[in-house]
Amino acid sequence: MNQTYLLEWLDLLVTCTLNPSKTDVNALTEVQSKAIIEKTIEQTLFIQSQFKIKVFSLNKEKQIKIIVENYHSSLIIFLDNAIERSHHVDFERFDLKQVIHTLISCFDELLSFLETRFSSYLSLDMLVPATYLVVSKKKLRHKIDKLQNSATFTVNNQKATGILFNNLYSFVNSKRNKKVTFRQVLYRKQLIKELELLNFLDNKDLNSSKLDEILIYMNFNSRSFINYFTQCVVDKINCFDSLTGKMENLLLYFKEFNQIHGKDGVILNSHHQDLKTVLSDWFKHEIIYLEKKFLFPAATLRDIDKNQHNYVAIDATKDKVLCKLSTDQTALILRASNELNILIAKSMNHVFKTIVPFLSTPHKVDLSYDAMRSKSYVAEDRDKKIVIETLERMITRIKEY
Repeated sequence: MNQTYLLEWLDLLVTCTLNPSKTDVNALTEVQSKAIIEKTIEQTLFIQSQFKIKVFSLNKEKQIKIIVENYHSSLIIFLDNAIERSHHVDFERFDLKQVIHTLISCFDELLSFLETRFSSYLSLDMLVPATYLVVSKKKLRHKIDKLQNSATFTVNNQKATGILFNNLYSFVNSKRNKKVTFRQVLYRKQLIKELELLNFLDNKDLNSSKLDEILIYMNFNSRSFINYFTQCVVDKINCFDSLTGKMENLLLYFKEFNQIHGKDGVILNSHHQDLKTVLSDWFKHEIIYLEKKFLFPAATLRDIDKNQHNYVAIDATKDKVLCKLSTDQTALILRASNELNILIAKSMNHVFKTIVPFLSTPHKVDLSYDAMRSKSYVAEDRDKKIVIETLERMITRIKEY
């Protein structure tokens, strides 16, 4: 059984029977075309069944990896050939066109089968061939359109839904000659499968956190989603006036967050930190921040409130200093300055509360010190790079003094 080549019939069909350079394709009759279509569909089901038997008969992981990768690469080659044939003049005849379309669907289904069932045995960081990427994007776009128009995603959690679909459409609609890996394609396929399961739930079983749970489970570590999620938590705890109420609910949200399981081996942006790591760190820093507020004497709190009242009187056009860095980049500098005791204050919060009201950016005049402080804990690699380059330019200038 292990030596059986399951793709033998499909291989012969692509390389010989439907190859205009070797066969007179137009000699095929409509009856023969219909028979090929039926046999192709039959083979698709047969190969999936037999491949599982073949894999489970092997004992060594290395053997399984080799056979999965070999079949996967062969199917991609067949798919490329089928797509190339679809543009050939010999396949303009209606019945032959149906044959090619059936073949393309067959290869796509078999590839999806391997990528879903045996993804752990594939080299996911390899680049996706151009033709396979075109087919994958087309299929994904169809599913995304269907999801976006469903009742589940038109009435629930509009902000998270917007972030999700902006990301998905950005991927499938990208026209740039950008290198895409199998990991990136497979992640979108798995994510859409989870969303389709959500779509089958009754509206009575849905709530605004269901989508958030799926995105956390799927390690959707988009910066937009991180900012959205943390802002939601901030908005919820700010509904409570007392520090005790804020702390109790922050701890409750942290507990609920920790109870959401993450799917092993998946990540949206592989070059960024895991979503659960970033959000866990954010929760921990928020808890520490509230704990420190508990320790402030009442007089100190009154002084801070008084100072904050004075900040409101700042003239936005005359008294503020324009900072060319973004709020996220400025936040990193303030946080590092405090942690290295370059700026010494009662707390990190005090640093932001004292300085930020006097700053503005090219895009925003009135900055929120609390939002900026929160963002200093979810630094993005691009922002860190810009801050480092800015500091290096300052070092160069200082050396010239």
